[in-house]
Amino acid sequence: MSNWGLTNMDNQTIQYCFPNNNLSCSRSIRPEAEYIIVYIFIAVSSVFTVFLNLLVIISISHFKQLHTPTNVLILSLAVADLIAGLILMPVQGMKLIEPCWYFGEIFCSIFLLILYVVVTAALGNMIIISVDRYIAVNDPLQYPMKVNNNRAIVSIVVNWVLSLIYNVYLLNEFILYPERNHTCIGECILFNVYLEKVILDSIVCLVAPCCVIIPLNVKICFAANYQAKRLNSVTDKKAKSERKAARTLGIVVLVYLLCWMPYYFISLFVWDIESDSLIINVMDWIVCMNSCMNPLIYAMFYRWFRLSAKNILTLKIFEPSSANINLKQM
Repeated sequence: MSNWGLTNMDNQTIQYCFPNNNLSCSRSIRPEAEYIIVYIFIAVSSVFTVFLNLLVIISISHFKQLHTPTNVLILSLAVADLIAGLILMPVQGMKLIEPCWYFGEIFCSIFLLILYVVVTAALGNMIIISVDRYIAVNDPLQYPMKVNNNRAIVSIVVNWVLSLIYNVYLLNEFILYPERNHTCIGECILFNVYLEKVILDSIVCLVAPCCVIIPLNVKICFAANYQAKRLNSVTDKKAKSERKAARTLGIVVLVYLLCWMPYYFISLFVWDIESDSLIINVMDWIVCMNSCMNPLIYAMFYRWFRLSAKNILTLKIFEPSSANINLKQM
């Protein structure tokens, strides 16, 4: 048998991931046009995601007017989306088209840990954002005393730490024994898919968050509409701003749920499906693509994001006192 490949009954050439290794996995050859189209899509999606989230991060970090608790939470979400664009989307995109894993056992474990931590942390951010908006709309007079930048930062740190601890526990065997991640050289799959952990993960990352996020956003909508009828013209501008912020972040939450819920439903009801199967890779890619959606939503609904992006792209942020620009009066 040749090291480079063989021909099966359908005259399709099968090659090996590492031709000089007898333990190498085999891979089927796809049409060259398919590789080109998919890799262009992956590259464009990743670059676009990184670019948009960098705009969000620079905007909130640079302009002092944007240093609010809500925007600090959005900044944390943008960091998670940036990591997804830099690492998760390129690698996960390659897994859609490439049947071989060329990055070694250690990075296989690290990559999946990063994927799970980022997704879980982003979900935690959504919960915190929903709580923040609920307090802002339901109790606007007490909001400045209950919520400030320091508390927002503490909640973000706790969220990321808990996400890391939870996923280390979830993937502990996978991390400790990376040699079990494959049956042949050139494979990276999640081997420890036990039903009890699938159920636990579905409860922690699907059922519990939905039980918090959905009722909170429903209450936010009712509270915003109720206050809109009671507030006078003096506070009407502030009320409109809060309602718009609540609606925008509600859309962010809804889009996020629509992107990752299919993955957890498939994991829960088809829990023994191979973790490197096409359907799981597609679901992972949809979750990663959500990282590109959030900045687009900000661009559509937040005037401050459009104005700050304009200042960044025209390099006006390098001018003296640019951090003190009043974006609301531009």
